[in-house]
Amino acid sequence: MSFRNAPKIIIRNANIVNEGGQYISDVLIQQGRIEKIAGTISGIFNAKIIDAKGAWLIPGMIDDQVHFRDPGSPQKGSIASESMAATIGGITSFMDMPNTNPATLNLETLVQKKHIAAQHSMANYAFHFGVSSDNLDLIEQLDPKLVSGVKVFMGASTGNMLVDDPKILERLFANVPTILLTHCEYTPWIKAQEKRYAEKYGVHIPAAMHPKIRDKDACFESSRLAITLAEKYATQLHVLHVTTAKELCLFKNLPLNLKHISAEVCIHHLSFDDSDYAALGHLIKCNPAIKTRQDKAALIHAISQSNRLDIIGTDHAPHTWDEKQQPYLKAPAGLPLVQHALPALMELVADRKLSIETLVRKTSHQVADLFKIKDRGYIREGYWADLVLLRKNQQALAVREQKNYMQCNWSPFQDRTFRYLVDTTIVSGQLAWHQQKLFLNCQGQALEIDR
Repeated sequence: MSFRNAPKIIIRNANIVNEGGQYISDVLIQQGRIEKIAGTISGIFNAKIIDAKGAWLIPGMIDDQVHFRDPGSPQKGSIASESMAATIGGITSFMDMPNTNPATLNLETLVQKKHIAAQHSMANYAFHFGVSSDNLDLIEQLDPKLVSGVKVFMGASTGNMLVDDPKILERLFANVPTILLTHCEYTPWIKAQEKRYAEKYGVHIPAAMHPKIRDKDACFESSRLAITLAEKYATQLHVLHVTTAKELCLFKNLPLNLKHISAEVCIHHLSFDDSDYAALGHLIKCNPAIKTRQDKAALIHAISQSNRLDIIGTDHAPHTWDEKQQPYLKAPAGLPLVQHALPALMELVADRKLSIETLVRKTSHQVADLFKIKDRGYIREGYWADLVLLRKNQQALAVREQKNYMQCNWSPFQDRTFRYLVDTTIVSGQLAWHQQKLFLNCQGQALEIDR
């Protein structure tokens, strides 16, 4: 896409949050990029003016983990629908997981997904490559610039993507040519727990038993194995969706650039705990499970006060409402989250449990750094203009009172009222969302992986 004729945008009087600080400034956007940052920008003609009036302007969230259902099940969430919803939630770039149908286990499927995104994505995009028991030869020869990462399910997954053979794991950790992402749950323990609870409750296992079936020991054992292998082979490892206080001791409290093993925490594990199963049931069933209030508190402390957790993602995984009403063993795991990503995280900022500077660092700066994304993740002159303007929710509208743009048309946050809303989202210099209006001509770009 050419940005030569793209309209210029000036954001005035913005409270810019970037690289650990805040300051009031104007921002000029031209040809998709940040042309100038200055106290006052004048002499620019034919530009759209957005007066921030002192509201926070931050780099857009780069979501390192989404499960859009394209190809395979676009009725749950297509790249078009979910990327649109993501921009409303302040996500300007996403990285999609490989467990679609067909799964992203070969170059042909990767090309297909990139083609769909090039045609239909409102947000910037990249794709993780999947691991199966029979594609290691291809992975070892993979060009690291083609994909954002390689994902291995060291816990239950779909199709043939569960990898638990020790020989395959050893070879993978030894030879993967780029960052390796892991879903860590110990499957044999989970299967034994499922059998135990099925014997007790039959098909009507209560949703509240989910964190007991997929408990802290199942997570710890698998995370410990992944970290042991990464230390043995000096693998660049990224452990996804850490959920327990017990696992935190496995990760070093060091700046991101001083370690080769990093960790992600997800919005729902910072927002819900096991007391919420009573009201929400399978609507918050996800893998790994949402666990105790103590676990949630430990995760919040680790993301806000230490360097043990490096990135915040969504793990957006939409399913239909009807699917979620099924009995426990049939109800699928996963939550739709992208439309409410930054407003949900801003609750932690409003409660003074997380600083706005740390939020920016762990939703944008460090994601760009970890995945080597070129010219994104910061508010800098010359960088792509991926920006979000946050304002207070003056009308105090609850989530259920706002239009849901996610294809599945429900949210686990439906009964909550967020104190901040995304006023404006700019993707690669284009307006995507502004004052409750979508700009459907916005076209996301392929993220350039600079490895």
